[in-house]
Amino acid sequence: MPALPPQRCPGPNRREALALGALGLTLPNLLKAREASGAKRPKSVILLFLLGAPPQQETWDPKPESPAEARGDLGVIRTATPGLIIGETMVKTSKWTEKIAILRAVSTNDNAHSASGYYMTTGVPHAPMQVENAKPGAPNDWPSMGGVVRKLLQPNCKLPAAVTLPEVSANDGNLTWPGQDAGFLGRAADPWLINCEPEKGKFEVPGLALPADLTSARFDGRKGLLAAMERTGRAREAASGTEGAHVHRAFEMISSPAARRAFDLDSEGTRERDRYGRSRFGQSCLVARRLVEAGVPLIRVNWTRLPNCPNNGHWDTHSKNSESMKKMMPTLVTAYTALLEDLSDRGMLDDTLVVWMAEFGRTPRLNGGGGRDHWGPVFSVALAGGGVKGGAVYGASDKLAAYPKDGRVSPQDLHATIYHCLGIPRDAEIHDGLGRPLAVSRGEPVKQILGA
Repeated sequence: MPALPPQRCPGPNRREALALGALGLTLPNLLKAREASGAKRPKSVILLFLLGAPPQQETWDPKPESPAEARGDLGVIRTATPGLIIGETMVKTSKWTEKIAILRAVSTNDNAHSASGYYMTTGVPHAPMQVENAKPGAPNDWPSMGGVVRKLLQPNCKLPAAVTLPEVSANDGNLTWPGQDAGFLGRAADPWLINCEPEKGKFEVPGLALPADLTSARFDGRKGLLAAMERTGRAREAASGTEGAHVHRAFEMISSPAARRAFDLDSEGTRERDRYGRSRFGQSCLVARRLVEAGVPLIRVNWTRLPNCPNNGHWDTHSKNSESMKKMMPTLVTAYTALLEDLSDRGMLDDTLVVWMAEFGRTPRLNGGGGRDHWGPVFSVALAGGGVKGGAVYGASDKLAAYPKDGRVSPQDLHATIYHCLGIPRDAEIHDGLGRPLAVSRGEPVKQILGA
């Protein structure tokens, strides 16, 4: 399977290498996370990470009374929640605010995509802050939320406990952001990164299907060969610890009906696929819903660049902010709203938290090119479904959506809130490379938006 940038860990042992050679896969490497929690399988979370960051002023925190150079030329609309207004391009979403809680005073105080992105995805500030094109690796190797979830919850999951699709978040030039892997927890806890284009024809996950020259009979034969080897002393020695169980789980996963069903978009009707929009982002959101049904606790869907849009098709709207909103927001709100509707229709929304988030916000005033630049002091995050009070707004920014006015929420508080909704206890621990116990989050859950 495709993997995020390599971590500092040893390669596969002899037995793993034999299994890898037999299958043409790296799947066993995804199954080595040691059991660190005896908790039952929790609720699920879908993180929608919007590369570049949509402006808070035109989405969840509009300021219609502010000067024109601050509010821009887009209007606002009312929502299903009395007294709540949002940006005019979010018409479909306006009907679902009774299921959504909005945090209007989230802050990183970091204006760099990669450094602020690291803070948002790990809950730990990048050192130093304000560094663009920061690279993955020590000393900034705190695990992402997906890495923590895989480490703690993998023993209770048939599929990888954390999945990222359809690509990794990166600056232009394929400069991968830090904080998207398992960091010091090691590669075995990396979220399962699926590079895919589910909007194009028949959707197949690279590496999940059997190799073209490997028939089912040969596959079963190789499982038998592995079983025979285990009966030898040499195999038992090589399979010390839990390695044997991990290899067996790799075999099980590659032939798992659950895995095949989760990625079988052909089983979705045309109407359902159209509901999400035929974009890469939209169809990835549909895959995320199917992964929730398959029992995956955490799925991260990254925004991908839209063709024929300003600013290279992402939300880094340094110019033509309004034009970008008009061209890209229909794709986003179609997928987002369809996801909420679909989960609700299937009775899954109460058990699935959907998080709208990004690395920071946009500047409170438009620049000379009609755009908004990077802004870490304040921005909005929206949470819908499992575990939160719908129709709630917590925190406030000032009259320009420039700085927190009250109810500031840090990334570590956001992480604590999401872990709470996942059912991961606050005293849960992970261990660094030296074996030292560390709390999974250094923040406090935002109790004001949590249900009973």
